[in-house]
Amino acid sequence: MAKIILAGGSGFIGQILAAHFIGKGDEVVVLTRGGNRVVNNVRYVNWNAETIGNWVAELENCDVLINLNGKSVNCRYNNKNKKEILDSRVNATRILGEAIRMVGTPPKLWINAASATIYRHAEDRPQDEYTGELGKGFSVDVCKQWEAAFFEQDTPGVRKIGLRIAITLGSNGGVMPYYFNLAKFGLGGRQGNGKQYFSWVHEHDLTGIIDFLIDYKELEGIFNVSSPNPVQNHQFMRVVRNVMRTPFGLPATKWMLAIGTRLLGTEAELVLKSRWVVPTKLQEAGYVFKVTYINDAVKLSSL
Repeated sequence: MAKIILAGGSGFIGQILAAHFIGKGDEVVVLTRGGNRVVNNVRYVNWNAETIGNWVAELENCDVLINLNGKSVNCRYNNKNKKEILDSRVNATRILGEAIRMVGTPPKLWINAASATIYRHAEDRPQDEYTGELGKGFSVDVCKQWEAAFFEQDTPGVRKIGLRIAITLGSNGGVMPYYFNLAKFGLGGRQGNGKQYFSWVHEHDLTGIIDFLIDYKELEGIFNVSSPNPVQNHQFMRVVRNVMRTPFGLPATKWMLAIGTRLLGTEAELVLKSRWVVPTKLQEAGYVFKVTYINDAVKLSSL
């Protein structure tokens, strides 16, 4: 039995991982801003993701620390939200580094979440860990500072892996309820020109990849966590319509998305940026994907 700590593990990805590790018989501790409690054999421990506290003791003799902390980017990018998005990621990463240096027996492996949106808008070629080009703008700047805060932490003897995670698809939350509702109400057409790429990973592979990285102790550094088969937006929306059995879907033009996302309190960039990301390093290391095609991923997410 391993001890797994999920920092900021109360969200969609954190709950996927908590259920996965509990299912394997591991001890799971979630560091949360909520109160101390035990739910479904997962122990929740309070922290504020900014300062040292009693939670540091949990790191002693921990096997794996996975940091997922960060304010959701599904919001308007005003100054207040921008500051919270950046600070929640950078501050949590730095305080975890400080905490690791305080314990006698630190975690064997520290995995820090990052985002595949760090790459530029790409419609011409795929972006991988070797030849991918980093983009510009607020979201990319957050990703750069987040990764820098992680790799600058001096934690001798602790293996470190940064995960540039694509949009995660699953059956209990995430983005799929949004897309299913669009199709249900006849709005499941292409978004923008529909040519932008949609890089994704199914929850079965997210857990599989993390298990793989835990087991293969020679692996470290940055890894793209995404299916080897990204699709364009118009292809993705067609699959969503097919799964929902709605043959027709009104398209959403760029100006319609600008208005709609403002009314919904989010940003059009989240659907219009072309994320053409591929997992070269994972495949070189020998990871075999369980859900390789978008049809299967969307079907599984609808169950």
